[in-house]
Order: sequence, then C-alpha cells, then structure tokens
Amino acid sequence: MFELHASKVSNLKNDVLSGLTVALALVPEAVAFAFVAGVEPLVGLYAAFMVGLITAIFGGRPGMISGATGAMAVVMVSLVAIHGVEYLFATVVLTGLLQIMAGIFKLGKFIRLVPHPVMLGFVNGLAIVIFLAQLGQFKVTNAAGELEWMQGTPLFTMAGLILLTMAIIHFFPKLTKAVPSTLIAIVGVSLLVFATGLDTKLVGDAASIAGGLPTFSVPDVPFTFETFKIILPFALVLAAIGLIESLLTLTLIDELTGTRGRSNKECIAQGAANTATGFFGGMGGCAMIGQSMINVNSGGRGRASGITAALALLGFILFASGLIEQIPLAALVGVMFIVVIGTFEWSSLRILGKVPKADAFVIVLVSGVTVYSDLAVAVIVGVIVSALVFAWEHAKHIAVHRSVNEDGSTVYEVNGPIFFGSIANFLEQFTPEEDSDDVIVEFKNARVVDHSAIEAIDTLAERYLSRNKAMHLKHLNKECKELLDKADKLVELNIIEDPDYHIVSDKLA
Repeated sequence: MFELHASKVSNLKNDVLSGLTVALALVPEAVAFAFVAGVEPLVGLYAAFMVGLITAIFGGRPGMISGATGAMAVVMVSLVAIHGVEYLFATVVLTGLLQIMAGIFKLGKFIRLVPHPVMLGFVNGLAIVIFLAQLGQFKVTNAAGELEWMQGTPLFTMAGLILLTMAIIHFFPKLTKAVPSTLIAIVGVSLLVFATGLDTKLVGDAASIAGGLPTFSVPDVPFTFETFKIILPFALVLAAIGLIESLLTLTLIDELTGTRGRSNKECIAQGAANTATGFFGGMGGCAMIGQSMINVNSGGRGRASGITAALALLGFILFASGLIEQIPLAALVGVMFIVVIGTFEWSSLRILGKVPKADAFVIVLVSGVTVYSDLAVAVIVGVIVSALVFAWEHAKHIAVHRSVNEDGSTVYEVNGPIFFGSIANFLEQFTPEEDSDDVIVEFKNARVVDHSAIEAIDTLAERYLSRNKAMHLKHLNKECKELLDKADKLVELNIIEDPDYHIVSDKLA
C-alpha cells in the first residue's frame, strides 16, 4: 500500500505538501505523548516543533521526521510524577548533551552492529505499538468520568470514517500523484464530517492546541550534585532510546529511499535539538518512524519536508488551532493504520520457517520486548542474543589436528578463531600426558581474537611446563606474543612467516 519506490531526488513541491501532511498527523501524536508523559499538551507540541525543525535543518537524514515520541514519554512519566516538569526540562537538556557527545565520539557507527533480524523485530514491534496507541481513540468518557469502549452508532461512524480514509489513501494515487493522497484523505474526510454534521470525535476533543511562541527559560531546578544524581539516570536512558530509535529509523529510511544518511551527524543534531528544547519548555524527542513513513510515502525526500512540517505545526499552534481542532480523529487514525500496514514487515511472517531458528527467535523476541517494554531494551536484548548465537556457532569452528613430525615432535595444527566461546573446545583437544617432550603448536590457520584466547594459550603452556615438556608456538601474531608472559621464553620466532594482524587488547592487565 506504500509507494516506496518513488524518486530518490527531493522535489520542493512534494516536500512542502508532504510536510503539511506530516504536520497534521503530528498534532494528535504530540498531544497523546504529552499525556503519556504527564505534561501539558503544549509541552509535547513545542517539542515536536523544535526537535522537528532543528533535526530537519542539521540532521544527517533528509526526509526523516523527528518529534515527541512515545518511547521516550514512557520513561519521563515517573520523573514528572515524582519531581515535576522542571526536572524534566533539565533532564532533556542533559539528554541532548549526552547525544552530542555520542556524535562527537562517532558512536553512531555502532548502529551497523544491529543484525537484520533485530531490524525486522524493531519495525514489527513499532508497528504493533503504533497500532495499539490508536486503540485509545476508540474510547469515550462515560457519565462516571471513566473511559469505556465506543458502542453502537459512534463506533460504526468512527470505523466507517477510518475505512474511508484508508481507501482514499490507497486508491487516490491511481488517479494522480500530484498531491499526497494522505493530505487529500484528511481534508476530504474533514469536509465530509463538517458538511454532514456527523457526530464523531475531533482533535479538539482531546485537547486545545492553541498557544504562543515557545519562550526561553532555564529549568527551575537547584544546580546541585543532588539534582544531577536525580536526572542523570533518566538522561542516560532517554539518550540511549532517542539515539537507537533515530538511528534505526535512519537505517530504515536509507533502505526505502536507496540513499545513505550520516549517523554521527544525526546524533549531534538530535542532541542539539533536545538541548534547545529543554530550554524552551519542550519534552524532547527523537525520530518518529510513523511520521517518517508518512513523509516518505507522500514524496518527502529533502530537508524542506521536515522544515515545512515543523513550521506548519507552529502555525497551527499560533493561528489555526480552531481549524485543526475540527479535524476528525478518525481521519488521523486511518492514516496511522496505513502507516502500520506499511511499517510491519509482512515478509518476516513468511520467512520465519525458512531462516535459522535463532534468527526467527530474535525477530519475535525483539518485537515482543518492543511492545511490552521499550525500544532500547528490545534492541539491546536482540543484539546480545544475536551475539551469543554468533559466538556459540563460531565456537564449533575450532579444530585441532594432531600429528608427529620427522623429529619426533608432537605437532598440533589449529584451525579457526580462538575466543571466549571456543577456548573450552580448544583446550580439550590437547593431550599433554600422551605428547612427546617437544610440542609444536601451529597457528598459521588460526586467529587469536580476545583476552580469553590469550589466557587459554597461557593455560596450555602451564600444562606442558608442569610436565617438563617444551611447547613452541609457531606463526603466532606479535601482539599475542607480547602478552604471553609465562610462555614468552618458549615462543619460536618466525619473523618472515609471522602474519601481522591485530587483536582486541595490547596488554595483560
């Protein structure tokens, strides 16, 4: 349902129209996430404006939309409840500074370590989260002031408008692509509701979005070490969530558009945006996969799309709040349902039985943790599980062949990587009791990877020393030889044939 094969080249008209579409979808999202965080709607709207504008201008991924997000809002709620909104602003400032440092130290490149199954789980989990977030629009307040599910005519009206919105988005491009179908759907459904007087929930029913320009203000918190201890844990989590979601969204948009963003530049831009937002009364934010998908689908490719979305949102707050508040929520829910359909990687369901079981498990695991916890935890868990699976599989690739040469020496030829996962298998294949007094271990086809491997070789040397047997290590890299303090005198040097490659550490601590 998404035309994601559209031109890679940005077009000003497409960017502006796409930005307007995104701005309309940003309003209920920003308001909803502000409620999640326990702050006023304008705090979310100001964040969507400032984060969106700064990242659109300075970010490393043109066409990507940033703003207030649910992934960060769920972390903020306890801070606001306990310490108040001013502590939130201080935390957002510190979050931004941490993200700037991550960009300066070029930590953005580590997003490349995220395996493809984790990416699939990420997009699937976020699609489910976006879907579940829309279900709240199907609830109304009863006479007792409690939320309950819609029933009867209001439910059928809501569902009908949602289906109409989705149908327009799907079929309108078959007529023309001159105007984004999403924008046509929102405007068309809004006019229909206004003309017919249908009784349905409007944006204004959620909250008023009227306000003034955001004003500069230093967070009203004590500048003490106690304050720092309070906000630092929250800032670390928010910085991690913000960067992970932003960089994964960047990677996803890269794949969809066939272009490449700059991850470290994006880190700095996200950090600058959050730092500025904290000083202007915003709740902070990061990249938004839903709005980014709307932008890409609507033809937004350049920076003008994000800039237009941010400025249009500010225009809504200042001048057009009454008009925007008349948009039926059903139209925006329909847009987000289309986003869910386009975001979910449906092919992952088909390949679950065809990929390795470990990869299938990671896809399901990351999706589940994203839904029930948060994105940062899900990605970290997915990477750890993938790394453990990788280590376990490569641990099986170590092989040691034993023979006796013409001099009567026992020769062991080691094949494969020696690292923390394979050292047990490596050591088990040596038989010091049965070997001759002179033992040669050939490392020409082996690679010593980490500190655990160094310790394993040291342990092997001690076993032969304790039996008064000489062990020679051939073709061992020079960095490793520097670390073998106990076996140092037994190393047989072969400068000509010794390969020169590097391992992780340089000194035994």
